[in-house]
Amino acid sequence: MALKRITKADPNMSMSSMTDIVFLLLIFFLVTSTLVNPNALKLLLPKSTGQVGAKATVTVSIKDWGDEQYTYHINGSEVPVPFGEVEDELVELLQTEEEPTFSIHSDESVPIKEIVQVMNIAKRNHYKVILATQPE
Repeated sequence: MALKRITKADPNMSMSSMTDIVFLLLIFFLVTSTLVNPNALKLLLPKSTGQVGAKATVTVSIKDWGDEQYTYHINGSEVPVPFGEVEDELVELLQTEEEPTFSIHSDESVPIKEIVQVMNIAKRNHYKVILATQPE
């Protein structure tokens, strides 16, 4: 009597569970990437109705700590840069740009003379400047 076994391994694999996992990971990363805040400094920007179409690659943030103490932060860094080194940092960051542009983010309470000092850096180096505001 010759009995044959008909138990062969099925080489096919269902990919539906794998695609479900991929889509769940995709949704997870999309949701978590929107929660990342690129600007670590909390600034109360002045309000404005105008919008600028140009995009700045570098930002200079001026934070008011009270008692006429102001700190300068490049690209949202939490580590302040002394004002004497702000120009050197900007020159280094913008040297490869075709149209060098940076934006100034400052608290509402920062006096205009502090903002003008940063604008003078832009004028000396022939940079374009954008003053960041909040929409009204």
